[in-house]
Amino acid sequence: MGQWAKRDDTIVHQEDPYNAEPTPAALNHRPVTPLDTFYSRNHGPIQQLDPHTWRLDVDGLVDRPLTLSLADLRQRFAQHSVVATLQCAGNRRAELSTVRPIPGQTLWGPAAISTAEWTGAALADVLGAAGLHQRGRHVAFVEADATARPDGVALFGGSIPMAKATAGEVLLAWQMNGVPLPVVHGAPVRVVVPGYIGARSVKWLRRITVQEHCSDNYFQAGDYRLLPADADPAEAAAGHGLPLGVAALNAAILTPDQGQSLPAGPVRVSGYACAGEDREVARVDVSVDGGQRWRQADLGTAPGPWAWRLWQLVVDLAPGPVKITARAWDSSATCQPERPEHLWNPLGYMNTAWSRVNVTCTAR
Repeated sequence: MGQWAKRDDTIVHQEDPYNAEPTPAALNHRPVTPLDTFYSRNHGPIQQLDPHTWRLDVDGLVDRPLTLSLADLRQRFAQHSVVATLQCAGNRRAELSTVRPIPGQTLWGPAAISTAEWTGAALADVLGAAGLHQRGRHVAFVEADATARPDGVALFGGSIPMAKATAGEVLLAWQMNGVPLPVVHGAPVRVVVPGYIGARSVKWLRRITVQEHCSDNYFQAGDYRLLPADADPAEAAAGHGLPLGVAALNAAILTPDQGQSLPAGPVRVSGYACAGEDREVARVDVSVDGGQRWRQADLGTAPGPWAWRLWQLVVDLAPGPVKITARAWDSSATCQPERPEHLWNPLGYMNTAWSRVNVTCTAR
């Protein structure tokens, strides 16, 4: 077992802060991701908070500000469970970096994404207990501790629109896959925002604030924004670019591996596909001839309405080099963009291009 109880074959991009993803094959055929396989994205040290002394403040545009302990959350509010996929906004950034370099950013492969069953209190119930003002339009979250940054000290935070916050599926989770939330994943309590980028599911939660405007936290106003291709991140002002919130349609090949050597003949290709917010994955196509011809993959059953769908297809590969391509369609008839060149941006976010894997097949 590796660091933070992760698999020994986990791909660790950084030790401090700890940023790691599983190998693509480790995600394969697992609708719900085991705890030792779930990816980890952090902007500072892993916080180890005492669950007995931890408190959550709910304030801002509310009638009754609250201070809640973990016991309060468990006892005062109904317990809910949601199976939801979380995906880093930088998932598949390494593919974008082949178009142009993306300095200073973690070069995630296709596995900065995982699915778990989350259990906790509905954020809507907690906000209801606090009493919402009509002027409240956004709900902001802030973590419990500071993370060191070159330009000073910042708390990690972000916000979601009120409509999402009160929709019912957003949880204040204290349990993951049936066991207490691990420290590396935000214990004692984290937010889980299904259908949104992972950065909005703030870990080590300390404060919830109802406010008129979206969060001005650095990690929403300055980071996690889609900058134009010609922008300089060092010069971009806060609020520049498109804010990232709802997750985009994405799919990736998990097996076979990039560069793998295979015997020619029948080969099983497999992967995942997920759609953001209230859309569903409708179809996954696979091509082995550069996109001239496509076959529909077999879609597995989604473990929940907020979760990915795993897919697979057996293809017949001839001897020689082969490029395997996969693309997904969602229930709005939207398809992934074809090429990463069309999506490149200076921070390397939201690579949703067709997934491609090059293999070499040898005669049997």
